[in-house]
Parts: sequence; structure tokens; C-alpha cells
Amino acid sequence: MKYIGAHVSAAGGVDQAVMRAHALEATSFALFTKNQRQWHAAPLSEKTISAFRAACEEYHFTSAQILPHDSYLINLGHPVSGALEKSREAFIDEMQRCQQLGLSLLNFHPGSHLHQIKEETCLKLIAESINIALDKTQGVTAVIENTAGQGSNLGFDFCHLAAIIEHVEDKSRVGVCIDTCHAFAAGYDLRSEETCAATFATFEEQVGFNYLRGMHLNDAKSTFKSRVDRHESLGQGNIGKAAFSWIIKDPRFDGIPLILETVNSDIWKDEIVWLKSQQYS
Repeated sequence: MKYIGAHVSAAGGVDQAVMRAHALEATSFALFTKNQRQWHAAPLSEKTISAFRAACEEYHFTSAQILPHDSYLINLGHPVSGALEKSREAFIDEMQRCQQLGLSLLNFHPGSHLHQIKEETCLKLIAESINIALDKTQGVTAVIENTAGQGSNLGFDFCHLAAIIEHVEDKSRVGVCIDTCHAFAAGYDLRSEETCAATFATFEEQVGFNYLRGMHLNDAKSTFKSRVDRHESLGQGNIGKAAFSWIIKDPRFDGIPLILETVNSDIWKDEIVWLKSQQYS
């Protein structure tokens, strides 16, 4: 079964995200459990936790259908020790918030070397950061998102994801989320069924579908191999609709959140309807 949804706002409380996803007739959703552009947030209250859990139960969302995202400020591969520690503490807090809400996944961008350390060193720092967070939490899987490779961001190469996973001690609690816009901008072609098949054959060989825990379904304003992260609505960018239809038809993408982060939230409901229709076309 395909779980299809969008990254919805949690304004007014995390329980409101559940209701917004339901209004879209989504079968999955993503959210931030705190302000994604701030380091600190008030702890989740018992009232907030109960409201979120009750809304999930009412609208039939399980943790397998929800892909929360951490703060954009966090850099788990930061080359400066003080900043790295600050990121690690923030990431642990994000993992703990997910645990409190009964969520089993946390999606995050791996990290950046900031042109100060080698890629290999940075990747090992990211894995070490994950190990620390997993040791201090329970039941939440750390889900590494591939990147477009802007600036000094790592994770644009599937081999980067594999290298991080290699150094994570508890491999039952690490996974990946593939963002189609990021992959395309990083140089993985998705413009036809044939190129999609080739790209995900590479993914299977280098990472493995057993680690796939979610996807972000975004077309790309950015051009192929541009290393620029610019999302677009489905079928209106440089990827086109073939990739998204192909993904929906392929059973290897069953049972994981397939999340829209496309630029026009006014048409998310239409995009969800179209994606659902591809299962039977």
C-alpha cells in the first residue's frame, strides 16, 4: 500500500498537522515538531502529546505513515567541536520529541563539512552523532535524507549514505529518505522510466531498499547535475511526471511515507489525487 501525503504545517499545535493532512485526504504526512529555524523550543506538554496521539488515532495515522523532519540548523558533521555538540544536543531533543509523540521516524539532512575537514571525516562525525542519539533514545529510527549537494552539504552521493550507515552501530534504527529533486540535482536522472530504473538500481547496489524509510516527491526547478535545491510542482519542472508515476507503480516503495514538498500547497490535494490514481493507471 502506498502512503501519500505532504509536509503540512503544525501551526497551532502538532495535532493540527494531523487534521491538515486529513483535510488533504492524505494517507501520510510530514511535520516539524518544533520551529525548524530555532535551536530551542518549550518541552512538549502532556496535553500536547495527548492531543497529537488522539488525532492520529481518530484519523487513522500510524507512526509508519508519519515522517517528521528535524531543524534545519542542525549539522551533525560540524567541524567545530562546540557547534557539533550544540547540533548533537538539538538532534537528541528532536529524537526525544518524536519518542514522546509515539513517532518511529525522524528525517534529517546529514551535515556539512564547511570546507574545513575532509568528506570522509565529516561522514564519520555524522555517524558518530547518530550513534550518540540512538544510545539516548528508544524506538525512533534516524532517517538520513539525500541532498542536492549545495555548498559543502554531504549526502548528495548514494555512497555518502552508505558510508554513514556503515559506521552506525544499530543498523535496525537507521534508514534513508530519497528526495527526487535532490537526487536529480545531484546527478541521478529521473526523466524517464528507464533512467528511474537505472538510478534505483544504483541505489539498491550502493545502499539497499531495506534502508528506504521514506521519500520526498518533488519535481525540480533546478537543472540536472546543477547541485541546486529548488523544488517544483509535479510535472512542472525538469523531472516531469514519468518518475512519480513509476514510483507509485513500483511495490518497492510500498509502506513508507511518500511526501510532497512541492511549492504550491494550494494544489497538494490535486497532486495527492493524481498520485493515488497512478496505482491503477
